[in-house]
Amino acid sequence: MKTIILCGGLGTRLREETEYKPKPMVEIGGKPILWHIMKHYSSYGFNEFILALGYKGDVIRDYFLNYYKYNRDFTVDLSNGNLEIYAEESHEDWKVTLVETGDHSMTGYRTKLAGKYIDEGYFMLTYGDAVADVNLRELLAFAKAKNTAGTVTGVYPASRFGDLVTAGDTVAAFKQQLKDTDSKEPINGGYFVFKREFLGLIPDDPTTDLEKAPIEALVAAGQLSVYKHKKFWHCMDTYRDYLKLNEMWEKSPAWNTWDGV
Repeated sequence: MKTIILCGGLGTRLREETEYKPKPMVEIGGKPILWHIMKHYSSYGFNEFILALGYKGDVIRDYFLNYYKYNRDFTVDLSNGNLEIYAEESHEDWKVTLVETGDHSMTGYRTKLAGKYIDEGYFMLTYGDAVADVNLRELLAFAKAKNTAGTVTGVYPASRFGDLVTAGDTVAAFKQQLKDTDSKEPINGGYFVFKREFLGLIPDDPTTDLEKAPIEALVAAGQLSVYKHKKFWHCMDTYRDYLKLNEMWEKSPAWNTWDGV
């Protein structure tokens, strides 16, 4: 099954790190947050990725075109240009498709363009700026059991207000600007599962926001389920988040689901 990762945002609230690189390439422990997200998916057996590129997408293209050089030891013979890359016992079994979706496109249009590479009945989708310890196999099983067109992972981070109004396992309202700071409802944590048919609900318009008309259509039809994840989730919205995640990585990164797997 393929996973779309939205990698095109401007990251304006993280300008200290995103002036020269896209937000998914901001590093945690010396590795891009995008790498951490992909390692998480891969640890559950999901190894096919579609990256929807936008702002400074060439940085991401360069990273994957030169992935082994960035992540393995190598020797370059400057007399003749020969390159020897040293193999490691473990390596990423990833297939990565990079899709240009425009610097100023919204998330819905990015999804639409990336969707031309979806050839199965279901696909996963997430944002390129948050890490979590979501059990992705359980999420997929839940989505298939509910048999709705879409499933969103609802998370419960501290000091955030809920933007998902739920009725059992169904989303009754999807609101980006709820003001109830005492709400016990979850927020949209990404980690979506969609049926391929969902792509047909997305207008062919660069201004289309995934979280607006397309998902609101699912909600109105009772076709958006919510998988409630009450364990770890943390986004990288601000420089403070960047510092916090790097501190966590040094101590005990809850999202590291791949070491020892």
